[in-house]
Amino acid sequence: MSALKGKITDSLYGLGWGAVKKLPEPVATALFRTIADQAWKRRGKSVLRLESNLARVVPDASPERLAELSRAGMRSYMRYWMESFRLPTWSPERIKDSIEVAGTERLNAGLDAGRGVIVALPHLANWDLAGAWVTTDLKVPFTTVAERLEPATLYDRFVAYREGLGMEVLPHSGGAAFGTLARRLRAGGLICLVADRDLSASGVEVSFFGATARMPAGPALLAQQTGAMLLPVTLSYDSTPVMKGIIHPAVELPEEGTRAEKTAAMTQQLADAFALGIAEHPEDWHMLQRLWLDDLDPRGEPT
Repeated sequence: MSALKGKITDSLYGLGWGAVKKLPEPVATALFRTIADQAWKRRGKSVLRLESNLARVVPDASPERLAELSRAGMRSYMRYWMESFRLPTWSPERIKDSIEVAGTERLNAGLDAGRGVIVALPHLANWDLAGAWVTTDLKVPFTTVAERLEPATLYDRFVAYREGLGMEVLPHSGGAAFGTLARRLRAGGLICLVADRDLSASGVEVSFFGATARMPAGPALLAQQTGAMLLPVTLSYDSTPVMKGIIHPAVELPEEGTRAEKTAAMTQQLADAFALGIAEHPEDWHMLQRLWLDDLDPRGEPT
């Protein structure tokens, strides 16, 4: 990214966090729906990629149905941004009232046992809102990892935003995150990781909607190394202002096999849980990048 483009991008995000939260909510909602519809009509690279990904999730969809899904997908994606820009101003009561989560007893059981818990999510609905619910309603601090963005000032904005919601944020790159996460888990803590897209090009291959994709090995490796519980979580929107969440049963640690074999089996379990949520609400899966190996460049890297 050029310095000028980076500066413009950072300024736009800064404007979003500074201005959007001051708008009346109906105005902000209408504005972001208009932005979504305009982006969808332009049929840019991100929209086409979203539609291509949705075609794998709903393989029998007609072109008209795929177009409907991608339009709904852009609206869902823009709802995520509208909520995220406004989230720092929400009261704990507003956060609590904006999400309903099934399966919280699974999370509480892991935390009460003091064994540490890893929550792994795909890019569904608003994972930042889910994180804010954990810190404000459950009153449980947690640690997460953020992809380094360009320019650095934009990355700093995201870190400050998430830390303001009560999260400890570690950079994805640099190699030190894994050790810190392991220490948090051994102390009985909670970590939350968005884990449906591998950023290293060295993740675990999984079967995902009938084709091979790569997902990060980190959640499974951390669970093996620390004995922490690994919980898949999926999120979704509906026609109400209240986001829905499901905490799925814990991923099982295989009794036999090498470390690599156990990691592969556990990551496949995660992928299967993610697929359940995505298939149920494909329009809320904000995957505007390449994911499946067939779609990656010849070097096997995300583009």
